[in-house]
Amino acid sequence: MMEKKATLAINSKQEQILQGAMRIFLDHGYATTSMDRIAAEAGVSKQTIYSHFQDKEGLFRALIERVTIRRLQAEYQSESELFQGEPVVVLSKLAKSILHRMDDPEYIAFIRLVIAESGRFPELAQLYSNTVVQYGYRNLIAYFQSHPELNIPDPEATTRIFMGTIVGFMLSQEILQGKHTMPMENHRLIKSLIRCILGDTATQELSD
Repeated sequence: MMEKKATLAINSKQEQILQGAMRIFLDHGYATTSMDRIAAEAGVSKQTIYSHFQDKEGLFRALIERVTIRRLQAEYQSESELFQGEPVVVLSKLAKSILHRMDDPEYIAFIRLVIAESGRFPELAQLYSNTVVQYGYRNLIAYFQSHPELNIPDPEATTRIFMGTIVGFMLSQEILQGKHTMPMENHRLIKSLIRCILGDTATQELSD
């Protein structure tokens, strides 16, 4: 019982720090954000932050996981659930899970931060790619490889086409404000993209 309470206390403190850090990072950017400022916003000591996250990059990595990977895994209880089922179902679920982020202002603001800081701090973009992007790429490549009946000669290239289209659509609609200049419904993009990957027959079961 005592151990459980201690774990809950640690998790609560980490969440308190993450919430404060998110507000500061989004308001001031990565470069000008100091650990002192985060500590003041979170209502903890700077040493407490270091004890939980080691340094600013470690804290930023934790935010990436919080904003992206953990939310994805919360929607689909495990990786195996997300990448389980018929190809048309898996691709549809994956695409919807990514595009669902378009309705999350915090996520969109966080992506803007990563893009804005990527020129001066390319390691931030690399950090995002090594965690979030690789999560989807790695699993989709493995899924294609495990389904030879799909006759996909290059699973890696096909995965890049699929994921790149979805991510590019999200960025163009939200970051570049394409939703105001060239709007398109999500389901139209998903259905057409899956048809390009799997063919007309496989997408007949997709509904609008």
